[in-house]
Amino acid sequence: MRRALALPLAVLLGISLAVPVAAAPRPGGVFPTLSRNLVAFYDFEHPVPGRPEQEADQGRSGTEITLVNGGARMRVPDGVSGRNALQVKQVNPGRKGTDDWKAGLYSAGGVPTLRAFNGARTATVMGWVKMTGENPSPNPGSSTPGARYGAVGLVGLLSGDSDGHAVRALLELITVDGELRLVALGRRVDGAASQTFAAKEDWRKLLPQNEWVFLAAVYDYDNGTMALYRNGRPIDGFYADQRDPWAVVGEPEPDLTSATDPRGIKIGGSFPQNTREGNPCDCRLDDLMFLDRAVHPLEILLQYHWARR
Repeated sequence: MRRALALPLAVLLGISLAVPVAAAPRPGGVFPTLSRNLVAFYDFEHPVPGRPEQEADQGRSGTEITLVNGGARMRVPDGVSGRNALQVKQVNPGRKGTDDWKAGLYSAGGVPTLRAFNGARTATVMGWVKMTGENPSPNPGSSTPGARYGAVGLVGLLSGDSDGHAVRALLELITVDGELRLVALGRRVDGAASQTFAAKEDWRKLLPQNEWVFLAAVYDYDNGTMALYRNGRPIDGFYADQRDPWAVVGEPEPDLTSATDPRGIKIGGSFPQNTREGNPCDCRLDDLMFLDRAVHPLEILLQYHWARR
């Protein structure tokens, strides 16, 4: 009944539904209108044959990711729309090393299958998150006793010049105005300033312990705007930089991201190439989506309900 009511409303608001719902060839957890722009999608139900430590992309790009350090053990039976979810976590809080469970891929030459985000005007990152442990994690690399990381990495698309940390589009927790906050962080030009859109509400209310939450971040690089959504609804927030960090004011137009292929994807922390640790998340993630357009607010709401039906 919910689906029958939602689709006519989508038509009224101008969302194209050219693919009939009943016959739509799509991944099971994806609302039909999103399929065409779904560059990468990970539901953690599809290990690469013969390589269980890798996850096959169910989007159009075929971008495989690696489940770093934990391999197949990182798939846990706690999925939102399927059986499995991805568990990421800090493994040894008392020792500096490279054993944290995280996921992603990295290539210093750029990842050609992610070329849809090369010279991009807009993008969207979405997915389900469940906090399962202590966040932020202790920072074993700090000389200050009891120090913790200043951020918690959720899911992001690396920039074209990234060392495994710098991003083009990212969902994370980071300190803004002296408080840890849920943010959408974006960078239009490689090596240039980033912009942060931070939620006003306490992150612990937005991401309660042991509760699945659907997050979405929408990036409009041309207009210099971002938006955050929780369980299909907009999150009230503010920009950390009130100036023009993406340099979108004035000519030339349109304002696009750098004409470089992203160097990869990071999930549950930085440095997917596993050269170091950074901003680990003790959490589970599922149905992670990277789209090469700004998803309509109604589609975000419909995707939230679609995955839970």
